[in-house]
Amino acid sequence: MNDTIEKGKTAAITSYILIVGVLIAMSMNGEDKNSFASFHIRQALGLSLTFISLGLIISNFDSIMISAPMWIFVSVLWTYGIFSAIKGETKPVPLLGNFFQKVFKSIS
Repeated sequence: MNDTIEKGKTAAITSYILIVGVLIAMSMNGEDKNSFASFHIRQALGLSLTFISLGLIISNFDSIMISAPMWIFVSVLWTYGIFSAIKGETKPVPLLGNFFQKVFKSIS
């Protein structure tokens, strides 16, 4: 198990660099599928898509009272995810992590 985590850690951490990192991590994990990296790729993909979709919706409102909570929400989840990857853990991000694992289960 530790060997799996160590081999997949670079791809897992890379996946949290917004959508570009997800694509890079997916190509890094393409040949030798690593379950640890795949878990974090699914989490990071979900976070990136959540960030983009919330940003598109909230950009219609020109209010710091609406946009600041979105930035804080996404930043907290992103921080949780990347620190989980750095520590070698497979903890889903709060609130949305299990949903991301189900929706993106085809990404292995």
